[in-house]
Formats: sequence, C-alpha cells, structure tokens
Amino acid sequence: MDVLSNLGDGFLAVLTPINMLWVFVGALLGTAVGVLPGLGSAMAVALLLPVTFSLDPIGAFIMFAGVLFGGLFGDSIAGILMNTPGNSTAIAGSIEGHRMARNGRAAQALATSAIGAFIGGIIASTLVVFFAPRLAELATLFGPAEYLALAVFAFVAISAVVSDSVLRGLASLAVGLAIAVVGIDGISGAIRFTGGVPELFDGIDIVVITVGLLALGEVFAVAARRGTREDTGVIPSGGRLWLSWSELKQAGPAWLRGTAIGVPFGIIPVGGSEVPTFLAYGTERRLDRRRRKPMFGRGAIQGVAGPEAAGNATAGTAMGALLALGLPTSATAAIMLAAFRQYGLQPGPLLFERAPDLVWALLASFFIGMVVLLILNLPFAPLWAKLLKVPRHYLYAGITVFAMLGVYATSSKIIDLVLVLVIGLLAFMMRRYGLPLAPMLIAIILGPLAETELRRALAVSEGDPSVLVSSPITIALYGILVVTLAIVGVQRFRAHRRAVAA
Repeated sequence: MDVLSNLGDGFLAVLTPINMLWVFVGALLGTAVGVLPGLGSAMAVALLLPVTFSLDPIGAFIMFAGVLFGGLFGDSIAGILMNTPGNSTAIAGSIEGHRMARNGRAAQALATSAIGAFIGGIIASTLVVFFAPRLAELATLFGPAEYLALAVFAFVAISAVVSDSVLRGLASLAVGLAIAVVGIDGISGAIRFTGGVPELFDGIDIVVITVGLLALGEVFAVAARRGTREDTGVIPSGGRLWLSWSELKQAGPAWLRGTAIGVPFGIIPVGGSEVPTFLAYGTERRLDRRRRKPMFGRGAIQGVAGPEAAGNATAGTAMGALLALGLPTSATAAIMLAAFRQYGLQPGPLLFERAPDLVWALLASFFIGMVVLLILNLPFAPLWAKLLKVPRHYLYAGITVFAMLGVYATSSKIIDLVLVLVIGLLAFMMRRYGLPLAPMLIAIILGPLAETELRRALAVSEGDPSVLVSSPITIALYGILVVTLAIVGVQRFRAHRRAVAA
C-alpha cells in the first residue's frame, strides 16, 4: 500500500497546470527532434538538457519524461514514413513500417507504433513502480560470458533466422563486424583499421552508420529507380486512423510479446533497445512463416507492433534500473544520469529515501507522459502521413539535407560527412545485390560488446574456453539458439522440397 500511496502523491505533484504544461512541451519537443534524421531520442534529451536548468527539479524531470518517450515516437515516425529512423532503436520497426507506408497504410503503421509504444511503456512503468529493486537484481546475474552469449544469440538469430538467405545474412554480418572494429581497441589500446586518420581513433559513430545505411542508402536506391519499371512513383499517403478488428487481432499478441521481450533488457546494460527490438522483429517473422499467406516483406503489421512495444518497454525498465541501481543501461539513461547530477542527486537505492517527492513524481510522469503522447500523436497520424504527398525529389532532397545536418551536428567533423556518403553507397550496393541490412546493423551495434566480453571472460578464466558455457544462462541461450536453428533448417529444407516437387 505504501507504493500506491507514494505513487498517488506523485500524480498529485504532476497533475498541476504548470507541470502538465511541461509534460506537453516535453512530448512535443521530443517528437519534433526525434523526427529529424540523425538526431533521435537520445539527442533530443541532450539538446533539451540546458533548457531545463531554469526549472525546479520536479518540473525538469517531468519534462524529461515527455522528451524521452516523445523522442522514441519521433524516431519511429521518420523510420516509417521515410525509412530514415531517428535512432538505431527504431530500425527494426521501420523495416515493415516503411513497407506499410509504401502500400498506402502509413496512418495504420503510425497508429500501430503509437499504441505499441503506449502498451509497452505502461506495462514497463507499472513493473518499475512495484518491482524496481527486484528487477535490478537480474543485472547482477550477467557476467562477461552471459553478455557474449547474448550477443552471439542476436548475431545468429538475425543473420540466419530473420534473413531469407543464410549466406547473405552472414556476409552482411561480416561486413558489420569489420566496420565495428575500426578504432582504438578498448582493452589493449592498439589502433586498428584507421588508415592513420586521427578522427577514426574513436571508431565510426553509430549515427553516421545509421544515417548512411538507411537514409542515404534509401535516397540512392530511389534515385537509381527513377524512370525505370521499379519506380513506383509517388508513395500513397492514405490510410485510416483506426485499426480494423483483423489488424487488432494481429497486432495485439505482437504488442504483448514485444513487451515481454523488452522488459528484461532495460535492466541489462547492452547499450539500448536495439537487441530486444530486433529479437521482437525476428520472433514475429518466424511466427509469420507459419501462416498460409506470410505478410513479412509486404508490410506486416506485427513487424511494427512487436519492435515498437519492445523498444518502449526497454526504455521504461531502463529508467527503473537508473533510479534503483544508478545503472545507466542506454545512452538516454546516461544523459538522464548527468541531469540528476546537475541537480546534486545520485540515482541508486538511497534516492528513494533522499528525494522521494522527485522519484515518485517522475514515475507518475511516465504514465501521464505516455497518455499525453497517445492523445497528441494518434489523431495526428494521418497528418504525419501527408508528408508522403511531398513530391519525391523534394522529399528525398530534404531527407539528404537534414541527414547531413544531423550527422554534422553530432560531431562537427567533415570526415563524418565523407563517411556517411561512403556508407550510403555501400548500403545502395547491398540493396542492389540483396544483402540484408539488419545483420550488418546488429553486428556494428553489438560487435564491440561481444569482443570485449569474450576477452574479459578468457582473461578471468586464464584462457579456459569452458567458461563461455559454464552458467545456466549461457547454456540456456546457446541451447535455444541450436534448437531454433534446427527447426528453421528443417522448415527451409521442407519448403525447398515442396518447391522442387511443384
């Protein structure tokens, strides 16, 4: 009952005219910044951090809650409409979301994203309120071997299971791993594959890679198709605000599955929502293959619902881990940690005792912020979809300009503009020859983590490789992976035999 009483006090603190204004302003600004390619939700929090310094702590963190969840939805808007997600966490949902938009279902895709974000965020926030200390204990169960197993699971699942061709998936994975090792080795300090360019010592920024692969790669692909049979002309911008009963039946279980996948990852420091969103996407794609008429590749609503719910569920429990343990498990959580310190506060177990008014107001603002976002963005989904009515040469020229500005704004380095062009051309070639982008992205995101944890595990065990499969978590992850690969292999073999017989 103490939890409910404290949460009620938090709602009373938030439900004042001035604090509701900050929630609304934060949600609006977060969405606006998140829509811009190359910026995204983490950048929205970082850019708006100085704006809050003149506010009292409760007002500032209430505004941050709106910015956080508004930025996540803004990431998805850009990805669904223009295939240029504002952040890497929106990549998985953009794959099928953009295909829905190209089929004239942009408004349904945005509505699915908004409702999925609401469901995932609400469930995660409820769990944080009641179980934050217990959920945070799960993070202590993961050591170097467990993190490596998690990374290997994601590598193989995305490359071999999600991709249509295992060989092409593994080739894309190899390209991603090659890009991931550019820079200074974090353990030995050795300089690798930089060509003697000092600007590459820190590696290639994920913003540069994401914008190059998805934004410029799509621009080049559209430009190459112009005037050919593959040119589909203007993307239809229709679609209805509401979801039909059949669409709700397809999206409903995907929202719940995505939430279940995303909740645990918020308290595991793997860098953000990329892993759970891709795992949710892979899960929905595997389930779709059992249907009589698979929809993936043609705009499957489950491919939007699962990743969107997973991403917001991860963001919600990440804030719980930050408050309960002081453990930032994502880039956005790390920026929020800096905001806490700006006000002389240290997140952790003692925060609930030292600043209970702030903590419970912040937790209450999660619920209110997501309701405000749903009210704010769901009716405007058809309006956002009208962006597709902009003539394509103007639309994609604008995407290119904003993408380049976003990349330059994050680093102020000319070399990043060169790199984003090179990566954009690479993405165009991969699209042309049928290499999937998802394995490459997951390799770039998780490659450094996998390498570091492998070396740490072997260093602790003095070179004994058995340490990599010495815990129940690692055995379970590798076991699930082997069983999944066996099932997928049998299914593809049977499908091949049926095709040959036909």
